Amino acid sequence: MADAKPIIEFEDFAKVDLRVARITQAEPHPNADRLIRIQVDDGSGEPRQICAGIKGYYNPEELVGRHIVIVANLKPRTIRGEESRGMLLAASDAPKDDPSAERNVILLTPMSEIAAGSVVS
Repeated sequence: MADAKPIIEFEDFAKVDLRVARITQAEPHPNADRLIRIQVDDGSGEPRQICAGIKGYYNPEELVGRHIVIVANLKPRTIRGEESRGMLLAASDAPKDDPSAERNVILLTPMSEIAAGSVVS
């Protein structure tokens, strides 16, 4: 199991903008073996691209149409030449830096239908 992270103040957590997003497109990242380049509808009316290290756990085709939870206000960064504007949330039962551990990665999704852009709190 992963080590616990330090305790944070509620105000720090409240800065994180968690939103529901619907995956509209997904394809292998052109410059990385473990990344998938995902386009999402986050309810803003603006396209958003996220690069996620889930290629070993999901096929891009099976992701299209799924609702996921994203960090919407993460500072954009370039990952292997592609801009990533957010992060999807996933759970894992083993640390990613332990190559000997068998690891499952599960995307966090809403239990029922809800509109893209809905706030997670």
